[in-house]
Amino acid sequence: MAEGSRGDFVRSLERGLAVIRAFGPDRRELSLSEVARLTGLTRAAARRFLLTLVELGYVHGDGRLFSLRPRVLELGYAYLSTLSLHEVAAPHMEELVAATRESSSIAVLDGDDIAYVVRVPTRRIMTVAIAVGTRFPAYPTSMGRVLLAGLAPGDLDAYLARVRLEPLTRRTVTDPGTLRRIVAEVAAQGFAVVDQELEEGLRSAAVPITDAAGRTVAALNVSVHASRMTLDALRRAVLPLLQLTAARISADAQAVGAPVRQVP
Repeated sequence: MAEGSRGDFVRSLERGLAVIRAFGPDRRELSLSEVARLTGLTRAAARRFLLTLVELGYVHGDGRLFSLRPRVLELGYAYLSTLSLHEVAAPHMEELVAATRESSSIAVLDGDDIAYVVRVPTRRIMTVAIAVGTRFPAYPTSMGRVLLAGLAPGDLDAYLARVRLEPLTRRTVTDPGTLRRIVAEVAAQGFAVVDQELEEGLRSAAVPITDAAGRTVAALNVSVHASRMTLDALRRAVLPLLQLTAARISADAQAVGAPVRQVP
């Protein structure tokens, strides 16, 4: 601790937290003597802290042994409830990028575009410059199609009626009827694969991130260069890892209530 802040240090709070941390997977129940030994407190001090925690509902005591009560979870949840999607998703995405050696992103639908909210790149430099906040049209991207597949039928109809499907490459789908069929397939199979429709040489696969009700609230993708990976390899080698990562992110985001609709 910095010298200037010593006067603000609350020693009793430090000791109370030390008593809580004394418990663990292999120390579910502790005696007064064990708590004193593990924390370096005297028996008298350990007893005061334990009885205070019992009174506050954080510790259970039967007169001989003490154990933590479920209320102690409130202390951790106060932190978990402030986590952003980036903080929840990034560790899982870093594992995905390490396994695939390809970049990964999360995007949400904002109007007729997708907006990138989390990005974990590889060291390779791609022609398309992508960072958090980058926007692309939804229709030629894998994440866009996953997000469109999560729309209510009326909202998808409105999107197809107003959007202008421009040919960004020679492979870009520009027919509304064809795009509608593709989006229906994405909804049925639970993933999207796009081959060089946003940019020549760029392939990607995407899967949904869902809320507790199973609604699509964001999309996770892996993007690759066509010279490095075939479509078959993308589906066979990358897609299962992508689906596993999305399931883990969805579960963690639901557990902590991370905001996934926030657009930078």
